[in-house]
Amino acid sequence: MKLQELLKDVAVKNSTAAQAIEIKEVRYDSRAVQPGDLFVAIRGYATDGHKYIAKAMEQGAAAVVCEEAPEGVPAVVVENSRIALAEIAANRFGHPAESMVMLGVTGTNGKTTTTYLVKHMLEDAGHKVGLIGTNQNLIGDEVIETERTTPESYELHALFARMRDAGCTHVIMEVSSHSLVLDRVHGIPFAVGAFTNLTQDHLDFHKTMEEYRKAKALLFSISKKGVINLDDAAAEKMLADAKCPCMTFSCGKPEADLEATDLQLHADGVEFTAQYQGEKADVKLPIPGHFSVENALTALGIVLQLGMPLADAAKSMATATGVKGRVEVVPTDTDYTVLIDYAHSPDGVENVLKAVRGFAKGRVVALFGCGGDRDRTKRPKMGKIAADLADFCVVTSDNPRTEEPKAIIDDILEGMKDSDTPMQVIVDRPEAIHWALAHAQKDDIIVLMGKGHETYQEVNHVKHHMDEREIVAEYFGTSKVPYLRRTVPKETVLRNPNDARRYPCAALLPRCAPRRLGRGIKTEIHAPGFYEIAGNF
Repeated sequence: MKLQELLKDVAVKNSTAAQAIEIKEVRYDSRAVQPGDLFVAIRGYATDGHKYIAKAMEQGAAAVVCEEAPEGVPAVVVENSRIALAEIAANRFGHPAESMVMLGVTGTNGKTTTTYLVKHMLEDAGHKVGLIGTNQNLIGDEVIETERTTPESYELHALFARMRDAGCTHVIMEVSSHSLVLDRVHGIPFAVGAFTNLTQDHLDFHKTMEEYRKAKALLFSISKKGVINLDDAAAEKMLADAKCPCMTFSCGKPEADLEATDLQLHADGVEFTAQYQGEKADVKLPIPGHFSVENALTALGIVLQLGMPLADAAKSMATATGVKGRVEVVPTDTDYTVLIDYAHSPDGVENVLKAVRGFAKGRVVALFGCGGDRDRTKRPKMGKIAADLADFCVVTSDNPRTEEPKAIIDDILEGMKDSDTPMQVIVDRPEAIHWALAHAQKDDIIVLMGKGHETYQEVNHVKHHMDEREIVAEYFGTSKVPYLRRTVPKETVLRNPNDARRYPCAALLPRCAPRRLGRGIKTEIHAPGFYEIAGNF
């Protein structure tokens, strides 16, 4: 495309670049620039693309879009290069968002499940739907991996183009607060925007809860219609800031447009009666927890704003399925239960533990950590909530990133210091999971919180493969993923210390032995000290 075509309707302050030059591709990462490309210098959270203009030119960039132009560079100067990138991307891909019904969901928790419910209901109604979110991106049934909740604007429009070309009529997407502030979703014509809730998260970026709330509220300045959770403390301000007409929903407030009454919470799901504009419908959703009612109401609100009859939406909801990493049951074939959940904020931890507490017959065991290089103030809060709601806590690592894992754990423990809840601290997360399994009791529910759908652990900017489903499978001897090295504690009981490859410690033994050992049954020989073992277990 010619530069002038890419710049259509972009507010240009001045330009020294030839408008008729042919542009091979658009790049905002200088490392990816090739000869003939247009480099857009955007100001990021960690760095500023303007620092890399010279590098982009050295690699053959034909022109640069920027806010400040160096001498002698063919540059297009704009007020905001992030907004320009979004507009250039829309031009580059032929404005794909305008040919589909765009739906956005924002909020601290519940976004992922809500988007999947909306996709399910729309597909039941005969539509082909694209989904963009935390877990993955979907074009119908085609899976496209993702790294961000909301991709950068250029990747976003590229996805929209793929969805349009595949015949999608609707797109349902998670809209993060970062994407709203950083203009990743600039210019997207949202037919409906929805707000789930607001609890503490991302204060490393937004600094205050009010700034975080205002970021979420931006969705209702770019949507034609809104859906807002009236039960959330931020609802009044969200409604006041909204620039579009909004439907409200609630669990028990008759003044809401959409109300859930007669709530029934079960171990395998929820039931309630939905009331909307004088109509009633019985709703069944096979996902447990009170928060599932709120997610269901958010999803119902979105499709109702699109004109779907309440009865049809309620009927479709009954056949929905859970989302990977959201109260996900891990197969174990044991007399206790293992769940995986993405809960990584104080509210998320509270929601999932309260949900589990509602149907648990035995102990609730909470295993969790906190992410490094993120808001430190939520760490003791998560620790206190876990200690208050669980019967036993295992504190471990999450994604430490560039922080020392033990320092993160110390922050968590600060919130647990006045609790009588028994706990175990194990820094290494796979070891912590194996320990929890080894000490499980009948009817326990072990909740692995924080990782959810993620299959990696990030340490010093490097992502290492770590899937908690595999870790559980390894413990029960159903996986062939090798352990290159594990340190065996001195109190470990082995049948024969010379046969450690076949009979490793309690955390690594096959199905029966670790549970017996965890209950204190000793075998023949005590291992005197620490052993390092390797192999497939």
